[in-house]
Amino acid sequence: MVAFIDAHRGTHGVEPICALVPIAPSTYYAVKAAERDPTRRSARARPDGMLREAITRVWREQRSCYGPKKVWPQLAREQSPAARCTVARLMRDLGLRGVVRGARCHTTVSDPTA
Repeated sequence: MVAFIDAHRGTHGVEPICALVPIAPSTYYAVKAAERDPTRRSARARPDGMLREAITRVWREQRSCYGPKKVWPQLAREQSPAARCTVARLMRDLGLRGVVRGARCHTTVSDPTA
């Protein structure tokens, strides 16, 4: 939403756009202020930025094979402790997935003529 407002704010202004899309003008201005000054970010978002970089680095070093279950102890070994659920959440947000081994199990073979 913020990117959309940024793209059209010169033509229409922030408040008229916010009246049409489901976002409050104060929310837009808070997001823009946090982009300019990282100290204005939430307590949860501050360490997430550094963890995102570390998670991405570990994931790439392991040839994109590690999932959250293996990235989490690797970060702990590197003195970057984080909760396992936090690592899983950030990997999900970044779109990073580990390799899933094995074949898929198909229990039902459908009959297209039925």
